Amino acid sequence: MAEVQRTAIITGAGRGIGAEIARRLASDGMNIAIIDLDEKGIASITEELSAQGHKVLGITADVSNEDAVNAAVEQVATELGAPTVVVNNAGIIRDNLLFKMSVSDWDLVMNVHLRGSFLMSKAAQKHMVEAKWGRIINLSSTSALGNRGQANYSAAKAGLQGFTKTLALELGQFGVTANAIAPGFIETEMTASTAERMGITFEEFTTKAAAAIPVRRTGKPADIANTVSFFASENAGFVSGQVIYVAGGPKA
Repeated sequence: MAEVQRTAIITGAGRGIGAEIARRLASDGMNIAIIDLDEKGIASITEELSAQGHKVLGITADVSNEDAVNAAVEQVATELGAPTVVVNNAGIIRDNLLFKMSVSDWDLVMNVHLRGSFLMSKAAQKHMVEAKWGRIINLSSTSALGNRGQANYSAAKAGLQGFTKTLALELGQFGVTANAIAPGFIETEMTASTAERMGITFEEFTTKAAAAIPVRRTGKPADIANTVSFFASENAGFVSGQVIYVAGGPKA
């Protein structure tokens, strides 16, 4: 456990990868603030972590709403302590081929991924600068390299990589690092629903995916949480502006 008590904000932590990140950073000894729109998910993970003796706070907020984000960050600072670790994980998909993609589906994906990460990082950075220590971790995706039917999602995830590198340049002098993680195929409710849409079982879907991955398996939320744990640690202070593909091989 760190000598200083750290407080981490994880967005979209009501389920899936975000919830697993919350578990991992809690086990690393951090106070945990979960920000999500899924009230049921928030209740579930906060109860779980509280029962284990961790200090945790759940806040229902839309990360694309400036006032909601600013209020949430201040609530975290007041109730848990200055948030010096931020994991921008909140995300949604509205997949479609370009000619069928609506403007609202484009805007919605951009707002949650890009605007949300911008607002959260901006609101929290003052606490990091004051503490002369901070970690911003943005969740990108292998889709940043391009993925059919995901013009909105790919653009948002690629944008997050440029955003991350710029934060690293601007905030480094204050002891704040910024890094991005680009997951490959991870077994979550989101990938399960994709299998359902395709009309195949999740087992068939993962088996097919694993065959194309060099390590011959699909990823688990813990694979991403382990990487977040490293970036958020005291030991990662000389690593900044990086994008690490956690995808079971060198290619997405």
